Amino acid sequence: MNKQIYNLLLADDDDDDCIFFKEALDELSLSATLETVHDGVELMHHLENAANNLPDMLFLDLNMPRKNGHECLAEIKNIEEFKNLPVIIFSTSLDSKIVDLLYDMGATHYIRKPGDFSKLKKVISDALAKASESSFKQPAREQFILQP
Repeated sequence: MNKQIYNLLLADDDDDDCIFFKEALDELSLSATLETVHDGVELMHHLENAANNLPDMLFLDLNMPRKNGHECLAEIKNIEEFKNLPVIIFSTSLDSKIVDLLYDMGATHYIRKPGDFSKLKKVISDALAKASESSFKQPAREQFILQP
């Protein structure tokens, strides 16, 4: 993985998951900043206000209030300034029909939230490495789901 500074955005309404994610990121040996938003409406406002300085990656929870992750992904992929933003779905569920739909909608990767801290660190590191290696483009369907 190259040694750039990753500017990451996490959209997740669960405060504990946000803290867990930040602590895992802090323990990784890479340079990264993390901003968090707590619902889909806040996410879209954040992106609109940062249109000239988008994050390198968005980790997007599916089940959020006011606007869910599906709605946000559809909106992101339909806005010219945002459509190339790498979106990594970060969710507790792993329904194959939903995963297929999200792949078809243009998500970059899908991560099922691990409950174990070491697995969370590994999957975040893997997501950054794989996205960087592929120039932040969507992989083949077989490589879409990242598992710790």
